Amino acid sequence: MTTRRDIKTSVIKSWQTSLGPVLAVCVWELAARGGFIETVLLPAPSAVGAALWKCGMEGILWSDVASSLKRVGVGYVIGASTGFIVGIMYMNSTVRRFLRPLVELLRPIPPLAWIPLSLLWFGFGDPPAYFLVSLGAFFPVLSSTHLGFARVEVSYVRAARVLGLGRLRTFSSVILPQAYPAILTGLRTAMGFCWMIVVTAELVGAQSGLGYMIQISRAQLQTDMVVGGMLVIGAIGFFLHEATVALERILVPWRFRGRELSTEA
Repeated sequence: MTTRRDIKTSVIKSWQTSLGPVLAVCVWELAARGGFIETVLLPAPSAVGAALWKCGMEGILWSDVASSLKRVGVGYVIGASTGFIVGIMYMNSTVRRFLRPLVELLRPIPPLAWIPLSLLWFGFGDPPAYFLVSLGAFFPVLSSTHLGFARVEVSYVRAARVLGLGRLRTFSSVILPQAYPAILTGLRTAMGFCWMIVVTAELVGAQSGLGYMIQISRAQLQTDMVVGGMLVIGAIGFFLHEATVALERILVPWRFRGRELSTEA
């Protein structure tokens, strides 16, 4: 049951969270209006907001946002599901010895270094973005999945088998819940990587999306739209991060109870 103290604490935390961005915007606006910064290079927040409003009313902004989210969604699902499957395969030592050299060889290569090849292989449009985003999701999810399964208590698995649980039931009821925290951390990290990668990929190989919008605005010297596009990218990235944290709270709530108790103390 929610108490008055809980409501008061929530309000205070929300106020503290929003204070920093509000102060930053106020200082930015005052500096621009006072002539302390060159508005051609860094427009005032009011000018950026007006440009975004106009772009949004024309529907261009929402079309670009939808294009970027679609590319992230498709690439993320492909890369994360593949990384999860390979992470499960890593439980077999023979498979792990076979795949690990190849994985460790490819892991240090930044996804952006694949842009030239992705353009050669897939051309322009959505396919190269799907490929790059899936690479950004694959390795964090693979590593976190392997780490999560490696931390599973063997004694719990043995106890489940003694109690008569089959392999599938043991996996879904005993092994997977223990691996959830590490897997979800990898999914959250991968989402951040994917969002950065898709915007960068759109700068060079797409005809739509937020990265493409920023590139076109830069060529047309529309600095307000460049800054506005960057702020939209940051805002969407923030909400994607919060969405993955909310998913963690639902699936592994025990990870957050200790933090909340220590904060209240």
